[in-house]
Formats: sequence, C-alpha cells, structure tokens
Amino acid sequence: MKLNELKPNEGAVKRRKRVGRGPGSGHGKTSCRGHKGQKARSGGGVPPWFEGGQNPLHRRVPKRGFKNPLAKTYAEVNLDVLDRYFNSGDEVTPEVLLEKKIIKKLYDGVKILGRGNITKALVVKAHAFSASAKDKIEAAGGRVEVIS
Repeated sequence: MKLNELKPNEGAVKRRKRVGRGPGSGHGKTSCRGHKGQKARSGGGVPPWFEGGQNPLHRRVPKRGFKNPLAKTYAEVNLDVLDRYFNSGDEVTPEVLLEKKIIKKLYDGVKILGRGNITKALVVKAHAFSASAKDKIEAAGGRVEVIS
C-alpha cells in the first residue's frame, strides 16, 4: 500500500450541496429556500429560543426574589479543617489556604465558620468570621484578625 493509493471508504465522503447554480443542478432558482417568508430572506430565520410568537418560556416562568449586585461571595473554611492542616502557633492567611489547596479560589475573601472544634492556638487572618468560630479560636488561645 502506498500513500497515493489511500482513499476513504465507499460512501464516507459526500459532495457538498451547491445551491443557486442553475435549474439543471436541482438546486436553482430559490436555492432550496422555498418561496418568500422569513427563512427565505438573507439573514432571515429565528433564534433558537423563539417559540413562533407563543409566550416564551423565560417569560412564562414566575420570577421570585432579586439578585443583590453588592452581595459578597466568600471561600468558606471550617475550624475542623484548620485544626487538621495547621500546627499550634501557625499563622493562617488566605494565601496559605490557597497554597495548601484548602480553598480553590479567593472570591471576595475568606470566611471562617465554626463547624468542629479547634485545639491549637492559631493566628487566623481572614476577611470574615462567624461568631462561634471567633469564640472557639480565642478559647483555644489563638488570635483573630479581620482583613479589610
């Protein structure tokens, strides 16, 4: 077998439809678009979400609540995770949490939540703390610093 002998399997290659090339081609005159109408026009057609004038789905579905443009999204970390990954006296910052892959992304900051217990005295620097997390860190002999 040589390179010049290679060819695709029978029926694998189909010739493209050449429209608008005269009546003998079978695709002449209206070029397979039919007579008039929106889909016959240049640039015509309807978007995928169009439902033929019927009230569209995005208008039929009831709307609830609102979207707060000022809302902050925090990367959340619980105390039991801090207790597992850090030793007593360590300084916990958002950069260290990213480095150790405890959080995937910073978002608008890091919030420390109070699930679990903490037995080590840590210096925790974060953008927000839950009240229970703050109490537990300080009870373990650690320190809490809010980053603005």
